[in-house]
Amino acid sequence: MKVEHDYPVPKLQPGGVLVKNKYSGINFIDTYHRSGLYKRELPFIGGQEGGGFIAAVSPEAEAQGVKVGDRVAYSSVFQTYAEYTAVPANKVVTVPEEVPLDVAVSCGVQGMTAHYLTHSAHAGLVKPGEWMLIHGTGSGTCQWAAQMAKLRGYKVIGTCSESKQDIARATGVDELIVYKEAQGTSYEDYTSVDLVPKVMEITGGEGVKAVIDGIGLATWETSIEVLARRGIFVSFGNASGAVPAFPPLRFINKSGFLTRPKLNDYTVTREELMSRANDIYGWLAKGELKVVVDRCFPLEQAKEGHDYLEAGKSRGKVLYEI
Repeated sequence: MKVEHDYPVPKLQPGGVLVKNKYSGINFIDTYHRSGLYKRELPFIGGQEGGGFIAAVSPEAEAQGVKVGDRVAYSSVFQTYAEYTAVPANKVVTVPEEVPLDVAVSCGVQGMTAHYLTHSAHAGLVKPGEWMLIHGTGSGTCQWAAQMAKLRGYKVIGTCSESKQDIARATGVDELIVYKEAQGTSYEDYTSVDLVPKVMEITGGEGVKAVIDGIGLATWETSIEVLARRGIFVSFGNASGAVPAFPPLRFINKSGFLTRPKLNDYTVTREELMSRANDIYGWLAKGELKVVVDRCFPLEQAKEGHDYLEAGKSRGKVLYEI
């Protein structure tokens, strides 16, 4: 990664706006693009969420009621590690006065992802009052997801490392399974706890109706093992490495389900985007959802921001301030 100065301001596109960014979010998907796990044509500007103030509007955007000076946040748009980003007008969300801009930007990828994971991706296979396992509730997306799952009425088992117990417990999980940390890191040592019998004990031997798993390689097998009959494994991330190919027969003993979702497919329309945004901003305004902004790195420290996230140190959202 390198920082370039005097980079050309992007051109305003038909139906779009130009946003002068104040913040850009740092997400694991950005590290996957950088590493080549998810292919991008080189060179490219990183990032896919941001927020700030509208600097210019197209006639089409103006007709939709968007104005220069509006305070907005957006996601699912590339090239946000920059002072300016060209954004389709249907992707921007006006930020309510009572929501700080850094918090609103944090809603872009992680908040929206947590919303679709807890509201949509499980395809209704888990009902209020039933058990859901959420890995990594001590930071990032699953810190949000645990809170949203509780707002939906699910019973939640969370997991976290020893140093993040306070954050995980603050999400309101019903049960918390705590892993020791791998030597010299902030990451969970997933061999330090035998997860399956603990989950089975908590659920009376039934297992959980849904697992939300952004860890990937280190947890996918136990995620399948703890599923209840006709439960669903929601595998949405690769924090410990990508999940390998495996045969569908892994699910035959439980008639289980698998989904590998991504945010773009759950914010397809403007109506869907705004429905999720309105839920999130409403919970924030009422104090029902707590968002922790952990670190804000200057954009000039782009490498340090990625290093911090990949080292497992984050206890909340990590941003660039521009």
